[in-house]
Amino acid sequence: MFTSVLAGFAASAVLIVAIGAQNAFVLRQGLRREHVLAVVAVCALSDLVLILAGIGGLGAVVSARPDAVTVIRWIGAAFLVTYAIMAARRAMRPAKLNPAERAPATLRATLLTCLALTYLNPHVYLDTVLLLGSIAQHHPHRWLFGIGAAAASLAWFTALGAGAHKLAPLLARPAAWRLLDGLIALVMLGVAASLITG
Repeated sequence: MFTSVLAGFAASAVLIVAIGAQNAFVLRQGLRREHVLAVVAVCALSDLVLILAGIGGLGAVVSARPDAVTVIRWIGAAFLVTYAIMAARRAMRPAKLNPAERAPATLRATLLTCLALTYLNPHVYLDTVLLLGSIAQHHPHRWLFGIGAAAASLAWFTALGAGAHKLAPLLARPAAWRLLDGLIALVMLGVAASLITG
């Protein structure tokens, strides 16, 4: 049982750590120390809902059409390989992440931006609903896998939002992004391989 929780945590962490629009927004809010708790809560709760929907929805697909999971698994593996290639390219040409300078935003405007970056981003659905839902089907305790995945999301967004101001000097150096993106590429290739052979 605990193995499923750990597997969910690891799979979710690999996908969440990849710097994209949502993470960049959380990081920027953390660097500015502006509505951080609300942004972290929206991101973590959204991931929980999407992860559980993916696990529940794919569970129905498995019982009705087991061959659909094979197709989903290959799509997920291709998606991860693509992510790995993108991360490897970023590692070869690292850049620093600078929060955009702007006037302080209202809580409402901040939450609307956060919701848009979450629910209008197709990668969020591919990661949480499709990919994590598909991986969960390979575990005997798929709901515990989902809890582990949601815990990784909460831990990551909390660390990113709360610790962003401490990361400012590090994130000003392209070498830090080279290392991070290189590790992301390697881990994603590993998860893709496990999906193909699983």
